[in-house]
Amino acid sequence: MVANATDVRAQYGQAAAAFVTTVHAVHDWGGSALGEWTVRDLVGHTSRALLTVESYLDPMRRAEHPSITHASAYYRAASAALADPAAVAERGRQAGAALGDRPAEAVSATAARVLALVDGSRDDALVTTPVGTMTLVGYLPSRTFELVVHGLDLVAATGAAVPPQLFEAVPGCLRLAAELATDRGDGVDVLLSLTGRRSLPTGFSVV
Repeated sequence: MVANATDVRAQYGQAAAAFVTTVHAVHDWGGSALGEWTVRDLVGHTSRALLTVESYLDPMRRAEHPSITHASAYYRAASAALADPAAVAERGRQAGAALGDRPAEAVSATAARVLALVDGSRDDALVTTPVGTMTLVGYLPSRTFELVVHGLDLVAATGAAVPPQLFEAVPGCLRLAAELATDRGDGVDVLLSLTGRRSLPTGFSVV
């Protein structure tokens, strides 16, 4: 079932709230997190799922003819143009450093500001990403996915509890993951794995 705009917005809000809750539970900002990232780096990277909405969204213009219509298509385009691991890692470090001396407070302020912007914008407001234009509700599922997946990375790195709000955003993330797997030609393997019939290879990922 395709999520409607109300669901898309609600899941983004829940994912953002869950991320803020987890960030406020962080005690060791220099601890190891994901790959070469520290906890601060991971939080910085994840906060870009808020900041890119703010920087790409023009609430005064409609995306009448978006070049990218679905979040899965956005990921395909982004993986071809923006997925250099070294560049991604560096953007995460820079975003972490930009959080300043009070990173948790910075994340809270960003989330509040961005959610207010989203609430005040049309579903078809123009979002201009580095790989093409989208509507706001077309773009938000990719940002929810980033907040949820990296929010879970942060939970794993810090030992924090999974915030209840995060579970509200999981259905949309599973839907997008299934679309990404299908686009990659791995839909059958994922379906068989989810139904207990086959194990996925070590390190398998849809992104």
